Amino acid sequence: MKLLNFIVIKLTLCLVTGILVAHYFTLDTNLIIYISIGLTLSLLVYNFLISKLIYSPITFGILSYCCMLSLGMTSYHIQDEKRHPSHYSHLELSDSPETLIFQIKARLKPDRYNDKYIVSLKSVNTHKVTGQLLLNIRRDTLIKPINVDDVFATQARLQNTASPKNPYQFDYGKYLAFQHVHHQIYVQTSELLPLYNSKRTLYGYADALRVHINSKLVTAGFKDDVLSIMNALLLGQRQNIDKTLYNSYVNSGTIHILAVSGLHIGILLYLLNFLFSPLLFLKYGHFIRPFLLILILWSFAIIAGLSPSVTRAVTMFSVISIAMHLKRRTNIYNTLVTSAFFTLLFQPNFLFAVGFQMSYLAVLGIVTLQPKLYALWIPKFYIPRKLWEIITVTIAAQLGVLPISLFYFHQFPGLFFISNLVVIPFLGLILGLGIFIIALALINLLIEEIVITYSFVIDSLNSFIAWVAQFESFLLKDISFSLFQLVWCYALLVSITQALRTYRYKWVVLSLILVIGGQSKALYQTLQSPTESFIIFNQSRHTVIGNHKDQTLAVYHNLEPDQQRNHTTIRNYKVGEGIKDVTFHKLQPVYQYNDKTLLVIDSLGVYNKLSFAPDYIVLRDSPRLNLNRLIDQLNPKLIIADASNYKTYVERWKLTCRHKKIPFHYTNEKGAFIINSAAIIP
Repeated sequence: MKLLNFIVIKLTLCLVTGILVAHYFTLDTNLIIYISIGLTLSLLVYNFLISKLIYSPITFGILSYCCMLSLGMTSYHIQDEKRHPSHYSHLELSDSPETLIFQIKARLKPDRYNDKYIVSLKSVNTHKVTGQLLLNIRRDTLIKPINVDDVFATQARLQNTASPKNPYQFDYGKYLAFQHVHHQIYVQTSELLPLYNSKRTLYGYADALRVHINSKLVTAGFKDDVLSIMNALLLGQRQNIDKTLYNSYVNSGTIHILAVSGLHIGILLYLLNFLFSPLLFLKYGHFIRPFLLILILWSFAIIAGLSPSVTRAVTMFSVISIAMHLKRRTNIYNTLVTSAFFTLLFQPNFLFAVGFQMSYLAVLGIVTLQPKLYALWIPKFYIPRKLWEIITVTIAAQLGVLPISLFYFHQFPGLFFISNLVVIPFLGLILGLGIFIIALALINLLIEEIVITYSFVIDSLNSFIAWVAQFESFLLKDISFSLFQLVWCYALLVSITQALRTYRYKWVVLSLILVIGGQSKALYQTLQSPTESFIIFNQSRHTVIGNHKDQTLAVYHNLEPDQQRNHTTIRNYKVGEGIKDVTFHKLQPVYQYNDKTLLVIDSLGVYNKLSFAPDYIVLRDSPRLNLNRLIDQLNPKLIIADASNYKTYVERWKLTCRHKKIPFHYTNEKGAFIINSAAIIP
């Protein structure tokens, strides 16, 4: 069994390596497919012909691992829609509006101004194409909602997806690219022409079912936060959760219960096993029950949107259900790796999804660390024993995801064990009762007393989460955590766990080496020469300038007081650079950085009678000036315009600079303007 687990793990690692190689290196798709076919044929020939004459385990192993490596690369290339000849990106697209026909594929969380959808392109200017776009529709509460599978025609200009305009900002464009979305369009509802020749897909039926369930729940009397939490817990849809409530779940360390994952699927499988247990008395009950279990689990996964976490969980529990049917003892590591293998084989981009990474690391933390933690103290009585079991499971899961959580989110909820100790025991009751309520609502048998009771339960849950989240002193925020620290933490965690499990000398030595290596890295960073940068951030309707020296950031701004206290751009830069102190100052007309002088011209447009020649000119708050005359008089090396200026002014300045052959930097297009001690970073 141990040998089988080892082989499965190595094959899965080869598959993951192939996906990473295909992602980070540009390779020819046809070449990869030919290599994969050649390696597969070589393995078959060796296994069935050559091995009977001359058997070499090393040769067989190398061929197997190479096949798995090429399989990962092939899977990634096949799933990469941009590599398909029919993808719209292979057309010659202009800056003018294109005639598009598309089908709604998925509904996303709306922003303040637009409803958002993922759409599948059908044609561009009468050319049949494939590919996906992000559709932004100007919000209008009077318009009937758009459904999945609806087909529309419109004229719109394809735009690149949003790229980060400031250092360490979340890269939404990169996030969409992992979902094969590379462009977006902006339209109003009146610009959409509905077409009625669409074919219903499985996702369309799932979305229609969710809409129908929601309408029934609204009719029954569920409202606002209760309805949004029910959608998240039972239907896997978190788009409508209030931002304040969502942040409370994040800060209390219970956000994982709002993402349908292994915990939810495990509870669902337990309930279904109990409900279908009478089937075992039938002649073919041992075949019927696992078939129904897997069918229902995957139906639930489709309704929940086939997110990485729910796909992983359903795949894993499907393997467990089959093993239970075959009367085979299941090994959790083997099951976990097998589910990862098949999930990545068909959805290789899941490897880069944060939810997928965190769900696997949480499960690995539970199965690896929880038995050791639980063995530290085993209570004699049932209730303390169960409470201790929940605490150890929660701690093990948090230890499993702690490094990657710090890397992505830069915060850690100190009261996670208290919130999970209350929430997890009641989650099964909430899920079971919720499914029962949905069933009653669909057949119009849901009574008001049940609605009031369940609403009270959800409201109590939300109130408790908000109460825990209010203790901000226990929420560790703005923690700088690099990729090196992420890898180092997991390597140290694995080595310490193995040392405690096997009591072998080599794991103890490796743990000590990693500790010394981490200390050496920290000492090296301390002794490095101070970091210096001058940044003109991109901030809509405001001007924000930063002067970074070593671990201090001086911010010059015209922000409102409430914006200043919790400014995302400044916080991101502070965390990314590991800055300890941030000071705030009023904007100045002139800045000196090393040997460069920057002149800031505001809405008054005053720049005459200067006693110095500025190297750079910064335009803010839409000054009314003659840029031709300014350039002739001051002869700057570069003109910079931040996002506080009118776009019409910026376009006029851009043409002037092009005519004068002077570089022009607009932060809303090119991102923050950065000068460090070595060079200018546009």
